[in-house]
Amino acid sequence: MSPVIELTHDLIRRRSVTPEDAGCLPLVAARLSAVGFQIEHLRFGDVDNLWATHGDGGTVLAFLGHTDVVPTGPEANWASPPFEPTERDGLLYGRGAADMKGSVAAMVVALERFVTAQPNHGGTVGLLLTSDEEGVALHGVREVVEHFGRTGQRIDACVVGEPSAKSRLGDLIRVGRRGSLSGTLTVHGVQGHVAYPEKATNPIHSLAPALAALTVERWDEGNADFPPTSFQVSNINAGTGANNVIPGELVALINFRFSTASTADALRERTEAILRSHGVSFSIDWHLSGHPFLATAGGKLREVVVGVCRDLCGIDPEQSTGGGTSDGRFIAPMGAEVIELGPVNATIHKVDECVSVADLQRLPDLYLAICERLLL
Repeated sequence: MSPVIELTHDLIRRRSVTPEDAGCLPLVAARLSAVGFQIEHLRFGDVDNLWATHGDGGTVLAFLGHTDVVPTGPEANWASPPFEPTERDGLLYGRGAADMKGSVAAMVVALERFVTAQPNHGGTVGLLLTSDEEGVALHGVREVVEHFGRTGQRIDACVVGEPSAKSRLGDLIRVGRRGSLSGTLTVHGVQGHVAYPEKATNPIHSLAPALAALTVERWDEGNADFPPTSFQVSNINAGTGANNVIPGELVALINFRFSTASTADALRERTEAILRSHGVSFSIDWHLSGHPFLATAGGKLREVVVGVCRDLCGIDPEQSTGGGTSDGRFIAPMGAEVIELGPVNATIHKVDECVSVADLQRLPDLYLAICERLLL
């Protein structure tokens, strides 16, 4: 069994559902310490984080990943136990196989190979891992970056191991991500009997015209790097459970995925202005989970990763800013160039999550080549 497959097996066996790490980070730390990495364990709240570095000064290249996984759902629906790595038909099955224990294993193997072959390499290479990416992400990379701000640690280039590929390794890389702005909207009404609407105020009726306006609003046109900003309602809840009672309150969950063509402040202001223009009595609790970021064309890391995909995978990768968010949103504001490169994402978060064994065996070569082209 190849080193990357063996390590992926070891990681999958650990039931590390957010925020539990279940021993993944100590396993990685022991391996990297053995080849000369400096290890820093960073625990914030109930979250374990690991920062491992090799080298001193110069360009700081960081690999970024997470050891936590989402819940399995009903385990009886899996063809094989989700925390027992199983190979069949060229695929490795298990929770986290693609998102993202396979990438973590590939990063570790690549870093071991790099520093063993080049103990006096230029610059600094690091691995940052957290057990709080799939959850609320408050005490993971977000807090590590705050810690780095206090200690003066910088990152110049960052490769995130999120599963980025569509159908084959190297066919797509993420060169940026949209921002995410969520709101918990509470519409205030007056509860009453449905037979006497003049004595009540129905918050559902109050919101309906404003909601229609919000859903058809053109927030921006996007730009060359990002699609237009999108607005979605993910949940609406109101009512007492009785069909003869007008509810006194409605709560709706809304979300913007926004491009660099808009700002979070502008989206908040426009949303509230539309609500007020329709006479809605409301309060809203906003949460910004990340600003949009982009590795600009011509950036060194972006050029290196594109070249690695061309040379090692034989494909000119699509350079995308689509998808959801990643922990790269916390690294980019440090001034780092951030690129995401990982395996195929077709089964992430699903029952019978899996990764191609052949792709996983090749992934350390890509990460190693990035180290060599940036730091040698």
